[in-house]
Amino acid sequence: MSELFDEEPERPAPERPGRRTRALVITGIVLVVGFFLLSAFAGIYTDRLWYSEVGYSQVFSTLLWTRIGLFVAFGALMGGVVALNMYLAYRSRPIFGLPGNDGVDRYRDAVTPIRTWLLAGVAVVVGIFAGTSAIGQWRTFMLWREGESFGKQDPYFKKDISFYVFDLPWWNFVIDFVMAVAIVALIATAVVHYLYGGIRLQAQHDRLTPAAQVQLSVLLGVFVLTKAVDYYLDRYDLVTDDHRLFTGMNYTGENALLPARNILVGVALICAVLFFLNIWRKTWQLPSVGLALLALSAVLLGMIWPAIVQNFQVKPSEADKENSYIKANIDATREAYGLSGVDTTTYQGIASEETSKADGTKVLEQLTTTPVVDPLQVRETFQQRQRIRAYYSVPAVLDVDRYQLNGKEVPLVLGVRELDQSGIQASDQNWSNLHTVYTHGEGLIAAYANEIAINDEANGRIVWAEGVRGEGDEGSRDLTDAEPFETRVYYGEQSPSYSIVGKASKDANNVELGLADTVSDDPDDQRTTYDGKGGVKVGSTFNQLMYAIKFGEPNFLLSGRVNGNSKVLYNRTPTERVEKVAPWLTVDGDPYPAVVDGKIVWIIDGYTTTDRYPNSQRESFDAMIDDSLQQDTGLQTIPTDEINYMRSAVKATVDAYDGTVTLYQWDETDPILKTWMKVFPGAVEPKSKIDPELMAHLRYPEDMFKVQRFQLAKYHVTDAGEFYSGNNRWEVPEDPNVTREVFQPPYRLFSTGVDGTNDWSLTSVFKPRGAQNTLASYLQVNSDATSDGFGKLRLLEMIDENTPGPGQVANQMQQDDEVASKLQQYRVQGATPPRFGNLLTLPVAGGLVYIQPVYAARSATSAFPILQYVIVKYGDKVGIDRDLPGALADALGVDLDTPGQPAEPGTPTPGEPGTPTPGEPAGDLNEQITAALRNAETAFTAAEAAQKENNTAEWAKQLGIAQDEVEKAVKLADERDKK
Repeated sequence: MSELFDEEPERPAPERPGRRTRALVITGIVLVVGFFLLSAFAGIYTDRLWYSEVGYSQVFSTLLWTRIGLFVAFGALMGGVVALNMYLAYRSRPIFGLPGNDGVDRYRDAVTPIRTWLLAGVAVVVGIFAGTSAIGQWRTFMLWREGESFGKQDPYFKKDISFYVFDLPWWNFVIDFVMAVAIVALIATAVVHYLYGGIRLQAQHDRLTPAAQVQLSVLLGVFVLTKAVDYYLDRYDLVTDDHRLFTGMNYTGENALLPARNILVGVALICAVLFFLNIWRKTWQLPSVGLALLALSAVLLGMIWPAIVQNFQVKPSEADKENSYIKANIDATREAYGLSGVDTTTYQGIASEETSKADGTKVLEQLTTTPVVDPLQVRETFQQRQRIRAYYSVPAVLDVDRYQLNGKEVPLVLGVRELDQSGIQASDQNWSNLHTVYTHGEGLIAAYANEIAINDEANGRIVWAEGVRGEGDEGSRDLTDAEPFETRVYYGEQSPSYSIVGKASKDANNVELGLADTVSDDPDDQRTTYDGKGGVKVGSTFNQLMYAIKFGEPNFLLSGRVNGNSKVLYNRTPTERVEKVAPWLTVDGDPYPAVVDGKIVWIIDGYTTTDRYPNSQRESFDAMIDDSLQQDTGLQTIPTDEINYMRSAVKATVDAYDGTVTLYQWDETDPILKTWMKVFPGAVEPKSKIDPELMAHLRYPEDMFKVQRFQLAKYHVTDAGEFYSGNNRWEVPEDPNVTREVFQPPYRLFSTGVDGTNDWSLTSVFKPRGAQNTLASYLQVNSDATSDGFGKLRLLEMIDENTPGPGQVANQMQQDDEVASKLQQYRVQGATPPRFGNLLTLPVAGGLVYIQPVYAARSATSAFPILQYVIVKYGDKVGIDRDLPGALADALGVDLDTPGQPAEPGTPTPGEPGTPTPGEPAGDLNEQITAALRNAETAFTAAEAAQKENNTAEWAKQLGIAQDEVEKAVKLADERDKK
């Protein structure tokens, strides 16, 4: 009977592992899976608590459910399609004539008993991979779903910009996903058919059963049909492709690639139809020919033909062929980076007789408010004179802001005194101290950026605007006296990863069990208790367990310092908090502090960016903002750091005491911001809600300015032919004070603009590309958010090609005989070499004034650098002195120490022997310049004294006299030089 039914002989069942081993394996798997699930739950649960605490629960729920929805939808689609095709392949297996003795039967016998589990396992695994991939597309999905119109069309396909920024990325992902589903399902189906005889590679004829042929034809047809759609969408990618010269559509793209992709769409559609017809025709000849034709067309039309057009049509006359495309790239790039409204003006560069003089009063105002205190060089002075205790510190690079003090707007160098736990003695660095005792910083430190003390060696010649009075210090509390503010800093750039704070609990005997807060700077109040609204309550046992898992720290459960009143503070840096509540923003790398409404707040600029703006130049964000002061960036909105569109969209604040995060809409026309505001309604406050006191401290964002100056170095040229030649390219000069090749940073100061204004500005300069010794232009942007001209970019293009650049000026300054002589004392053996501060460039009276402070430490008296001199270069003359007026006098060729008592500033002295009648100048021009500058110095001294006494009227009077005298000195010097 066995011969009649052709049954295979029975084989012995494979030996099963022992019960104990199997139980151990299962237990281990359960524990591992349980651990990961518990960790994931703890992360989600604590995130929910954190978002609820900061008032952004809607952001958390939207993100969570969007990610879950994408994971489930795309995971189920991938897993379901693969599982369905595997099931259909098994159901359609041949019942008789299964292959034997070819090696496949062994695998089939091993798989058959567990085929259901195996099918489910494969579906789950591929579904998890697909769902995880889809989670990463949550930004793309939300932008597609809520995308706002840009109101502008690209010049080639006449589609709104929103199609490229919002729609096309999502459809590209969907098409790629469908092709991936078809490929994975095709592979899984082919394997099942092979195992169960649907595919017989050794057979001479009929290697595929009809069922296998139908199923594989359908999957291949779906793949090729999807590829046709992919070719169709690829047509639109031509406006964002990168080329050697620029990003966007080019001649080869419009005349070779675009027609080729149109043809490939048709070929792919025909090939897909042939595969679907193969369901009935049962022959692979036509589909194979169609597939080969598609592959050949892809090579010939998609690769070879464009290369021929590029090499034989474009290259011989590239400037003419690419002219219109370069123009489109220029226009799109200037629009995408906010460069369309740049106010460009020619400027002499070197003052001459023909150069018109700027208004003298405003020139003087510019010079008197010039910040000669370098935020980088005085950091050590701040650290040693104002940190109070070893466990406090200030940032590596201090910030510059402006304040209204004593009725005058002045620039300040400032930094927050933050907690630095590395300063705690090693013996005291335990969990309790690090996370429940030393938890916050204390206060704001500020110094006048445009004032220096003449003989204050012990204090580093710093004039403090906000600091602690100590031995040898003339400390001041100008900010605190003007408006007392909360000085404790629980949220800052150097805050610990987490701290546990709150009121201590007591036992039955009323004894405190734990005091969860830090030491303050007040010697009469060594400990304070946090009573702010920030922080997540961690008193319950369940919450303690969740945070113990989150931070991997059992002391959340074991320590008596964690009690029913405790809160945990985490995600504490300003950048981190803004990124958490607005993960769609690109955050500026330089948060800065300000005193607003009685508290210290961190102000952070947020950008909307994309790399999909049609025809705009795509560049690396990190490369564009790199300079000698650049720190880590917060770029996170696109897969790479390349962008080709940027807007200063949001102004964000973080309260340094309670961590409150507030987002304000800044760019009210940006479509990307409008889209995100639809996705997260209520997350961003309207611009009208910005408090006037906060508005006074808002400024033009630094990273935005760096990106714009990077692009403007090339895209200041608007003529396509000149752009192609590249003869007028600029570049940001290298910082002459650092050894590595890196851009000079922009500087914040009161700078005279092209229209004679004296705006609070962010400034930079350009030099011709490849040149080292000349200056091409000066760039300034109005940084005063309260001004109608805020954000206005002004570009001064130098007429004189011999205008010296920063590198040449720095060399000329240091090689000047007088400068070298005065700095020689710091170059001898055993002395600390001098440090050169920011080299500032200022347009003055048709020329440029260069100002650079010089710092040096004298080991006998100080361990930190002291501002020793200020160097000024005006025209061909270099001056050096202890302060700016003296250095200016030296550059003008006069001596403030000339014997003789000056007259009352601005007052003639008639009737004295040898003196002229009223209105007649006394002495020669040098003597007149000397008298004017000495009078100015006397008035400056009197103004400083009046300022310290809060005598606003006298301060304004003396400053006005000083302005008149310096104006007189500058005009007299020009008159002398003409003679």
